[in-house]
Amino acid sequence: MDYKRKEASEFVEKVISINRITKVTKGGKKMSFSALIVLGDPVKGRVGYALGKANEVADAIRKGLYHAKKNLFKINLKGTSIPHEVMGHYGAAKVLLKPASEGTGVIAAGSVRAVCEAVGIRDILAKSLKSNNPINVVKATVEGLRQLIKADEAVNIQKAVEVDKV
Repeated sequence: MDYKRKEASEFVEKVISINRITKVTKGGKKMSFSALIVLGDPVKGRVGYALGKANEVADAIRKGLYHAKKNLFKINLKGTSIPHEVMGHYGAAKVLLKPASEGTGVIAAGSVRAVCEAVGIRDILAKSLKSNNPINVVKATVEGLRQLIKADEAVNIQKAVEVDKV
């Protein structure tokens, strides 16, 4: 596998967490590292994430970027925000994502903020519920973003729901 970096990238790269893993063997302690990476393209509204593992921090980051680039997917945005409210779940982590009016900014913390900024969302309200494990929070956020539908489809669904109530 070729993990070499290319210059002048259009992607936003964010290192969310770096964990040191120690494996105790008969011969002593073996250290390795894992790096949680989020990669986004704010112009096209694409985002991907990956967990890179290696014996050195720099190698773990490089592997994470390589794998995140392979896992990019497009999300549906409505201007600078998201089209509708959504809840993402992964494991014990839950993330609530709500659209916000223009000029609000990214009201989120930690891993959720990194994912939203990487994808190009500039106005959003988010709350991480239950778990604060960065890996599970990123996966829950991405799961919530995958559930987003286009704004015009959301309006059609809303009209259908209103008709059903009558």
